Amino acid sequence: MRVIITNHAKKRLKDFRQDKIYLSDIKNAVQGIPGQIPIATRFRGFMSGSGRIFDIVVKDISTGRLVITIIGK
Repeated sequence: MRVIITNHAKKRLKDFRQDKIYLSDIKNAVQGIPGQIPIATRFRGFMSGSGRIFDIVVKDISTGRLVITIIGK
């Protein structure tokens, strides 16, 4: 499955709340979500390799799975 991360989501990774959350953490989290996601949906409680908890908002589009934003805890 192709994972597409928006520029907005990449920009948020530079914020303090998303510190130590990496693109590889996001890709692993997104690929672990089963089924189809026809509308933007927030998924909670993922853990980065550094131990940081985060949520993601994801939607399936024709070219893959789109990561709209990341919310660090």
